[in-house]
Amino acid sequence: MTKQAEILSEFLDSNTIEALSAFLDKESGFESSANLIATAFGSENDFSKMDAEAISKLVASFKHNLTLLIQKTWVEKSDIALKDQLLYQLDIFLSNDTWKDNYVLFLQLINQAVFLMFGQKPDTPDFAEYTLRIDPEFGIFWWYISNLPPKTEWSEEKCRIAMLLGMYFLANY
Repeated sequence: MTKQAEILSEFLDSNTIEALSAFLDKESGFESSANLIATAFGSENDFSKMDAEAISKLVASFKHNLTLLIQKTWVEKSDIALKDQLLYQLDIFLSNDTWKDNYVLFLQLINQAVFLMFGQKPDTPDFAEYTLRIDPEFGIFWWYISNLPPKTEWSEEKCRIAMLLGMYFLANY
């Protein structure tokens, strides 16, 4: 067991940890795995069955909270342009029509926002362990995000659920 997995098991049960692998591997029937992951983020069990109104509210909360995180994060002068770029990319992300087309942009937004928040590159080997130690809830979120493939050929529905999971956490963080 890796050090990260060992620390992760302090906060999540084995079913939830295994749910991520199942979610990533299945092209159909992934909803129950998504529901387990959503529960780890504080959601109800029927996460994958949200109606259009609930999704609209979630997206609005995500935009509001991510905008606040970006705007309120103190950064060096050299990173001010990155904040402005992120806010612009967030608007582009929210104006796109399909989830599948937004997948790569979503991961870029999250990675850049996390870089602003923590001041270090999220793709460094120790970052996941670091987040679990300083903020276990955020560490669990980062464990989820960092395990998503950078590009995918998933269906529109699976991309939607994958992004909604990340959005749910940030909308409620």
